[in-house]
Amino acid sequence: MSATLDTATQTIDATVPMRGIERYGIEPVPDALKTVRWQDLFCIIVNFQLNPGQILVAGMAVAAGLPVWQAIVAQTGGTLIAYLAYLMMATVGVDYGIPGQTATRMAFGLRGAKLLPSTLRTIASVYWFAFQTVAGSFAIVAVLDRWTGTPHSLLWISLVFGALQALVAAIGYGSLRILSRIALPLKAAILGWVLFTLMTHADPHFAPGTVFGYMGKGSNWLLFVGWLNAAIATWLTMITDAADFCRYSRSRRDMWIGTLLASVVGALLVSTIGAYAAGATLGLIPNAFQLMADITTTKLSLALLLVVIVFDNWTINVLNLYTGGLSLLNVFERLGRFRATLIVSVVGIGLSAFPALAQGYTGWLNLLGTAFAPLAGILIADYVFVKRMRLDVPALFEPHGAYWYWGGFNLVAVIWTVIGVALYTLVLPPSWPIPVVVLVLAGGGYLLSMRVLRPYSTRLARAAGPA
Repeated sequence: MSATLDTATQTIDATVPMRGIERYGIEPVPDALKTVRWQDLFCIIVNFQLNPGQILVAGMAVAAGLPVWQAIVAQTGGTLIAYLAYLMMATVGVDYGIPGQTATRMAFGLRGAKLLPSTLRTIASVYWFAFQTVAGSFAIVAVLDRWTGTPHSLLWISLVFGALQALVAAIGYGSLRILSRIALPLKAAILGWVLFTLMTHADPHFAPGTVFGYMGKGSNWLLFVGWLNAAIATWLTMITDAADFCRYSRSRRDMWIGTLLASVVGALLVSTIGAYAAGATLGLIPNAFQLMADITTTKLSLALLLVVIVFDNWTINVLNLYTGGLSLLNVFERLGRFRATLIVSVVGIGLSAFPALAQGYTGWLNLLGTAFAPLAGILIADYVFVKRMRLDVPALFEPHGAYWYWGGFNLVAVIWTVIGVALYTLVLPPSWPIPVVVLVLAGGGYLLSMRVLRPYSTRLARAAGPA
């Protein structure tokens, strides 16, 4: 093991169970702590899916003109497509116990990983935290206004709500498991009640046959693929998170079962609730929680809505801050995981003061997707086909080691990232599933380049060789 890696881990006793604040940052998790079963992983990831932001997205798709069934297909289908890539990177975490941002060094180099994947993922984490906080705060304000009969400040609700969510994220992975176990049964039961209430409401516009028959602006491929691309880009921005969530998993089998099951259940439920609520109002009210606050009359119902909104937001934003902290830690290793998470939290809470973040959803997602689609393709091609899922873990921490490439940068990966961004923004027509096409083209181009250049470069041959 390298001196650098030794320094990172020498003060941590792997035989001590993980309690309190998590001690592991970008270094590998010892095998003794890989005890998470698929049930816990399912709870963590399905909690990530069940959130006010994704419910709002499905409602916005219907409000934009999509038929209800197409909005459900776009969001669920886009999630599942992205999760196929997500699973490839989750394998890195299961096999080697390293977070995703450490794993990106294998393809981009020790310095390249800091400049590209880690910096971009930190930005994405901050955006997602702010977006989810704003979306949840809109819902909280609607419920509180109805409950008390007086208006509440969206700004102060957002700031206080964001600060409360940051507390759990700072503790680490153990808090995620505990929070997920507590929150999931409550969230599932209350969201089931929300859907049941919408379907059985006395207004004939809320009847299932009427809602699922709502056609919006009619079938429009360009509109459909736009929301499909947004859903794919959403989850591609989190591709490195897969290893973060799964590095404490017992086995690949636990990872596959927990992750796939959670992605299907979570995406289908949130898209159905969001699209159904918007369809029942002919696209006029895209926020399902605002609609529920309008049609429910008892304080118990409003209290249940408040509980599910808080838990929905809390579970996903704890994950956003946790992974954002790990990303920032890969850039500035001396910070430590706790301080890195606090920094990301402070910036995210500050951005939560700007509700316009929720209005520019598809624009922000297209911007993030331009970078993460080629990044995802390159990472998958490198790990699965170039390195054949075999890593030299100590070299991930060694300056001038196998993954140093040229001055810490793999120029092949950097060039194909730039090409992928150009394809995404300048070449491919909007009627295509652009994130998928760019992922395949950038990944394929990177793989071909590595195979052609490897015989002529000792740096590439050294990095591509088996561990």
